Formats: sequence, C-alpha cells, structure tokens
Amino acid sequence: QVQLVESGGGLVQAGGSLRLSCAASGSIFRINLMGWYRQAPGKQRELVATISSNGNTNYADSVKGRFTISRDNAKTTVYLQMNSLKPEDTAVYYCNAEVVLQYDLIRSYAYWGQGTQVTVSS
Repeated sequence: QVQLVESGGGLVQAGGSLRLSCAASGSIFRINLMGWYRQAPGKQRELVATISSNGNTNYADSVKGRFTISRDNAKTTVYLQMNSLKPEDTAVYYCNAEVVLQYDLIRSYAYWGQGTQVTVSS
C-alpha cells in the first residue's frame, strides 16, 4: 500500500503565500504523476496542478502565474508553492499520486492524501 501525507496548510491573508508538501511512502516502484486538487465547500473537487515523472507540469487557469508545483529528486514528494493567494483559493487541498507498485508493475493505482485546509482571509 501507499500513504500520502500532506502538510503546510493554514490561514493566511489575501496576497500571502503558503507552501504545501506531500510525501509518498510504501510499496512504490515508481510514481508516474503527482498532483494537487482542491475542494471548496459546496463545490466539486477540481484540479490545481500536476507534475509528471519527467517534470512536465499542468495548471488550472485560475492558478497560473501564482502557483508552482515541483517534485524532489527522489520524486516521492511533491510541493505546491502558492503565492498571491486569494479568498477564492480557500479549500481543502488534496494530494494525488498515480503509483506503480513494487508487486504489480502492469498498471498504476491512484492514491489520495487526507487533505489539508487552506483558508485565505480578505
């Protein structure tokens, strides 16, 4: 199995910054894709940003130019640097990873973190 542990959420004023981290551990052979999603109250979960194993990134239009996703050299930890935060960025942020397991190299499995709250006050 695989565990994703997130950290770094909190309360910040509009215009401020936060950095989220998500560390993956367990029976990992390779992580193909890691990403961040968010869910605001009463809304569906939406993609924020993803990063592939070769470093290709993808961002939601609403965060382009403000958020930066990155991975560590071991490629098991993903970060989300959030700058110029807005009240509409308030949500629970979830880490996601598409993982090839050590004992099943044929396919990848999707795992989610427990979520971390980000609150931006106006």
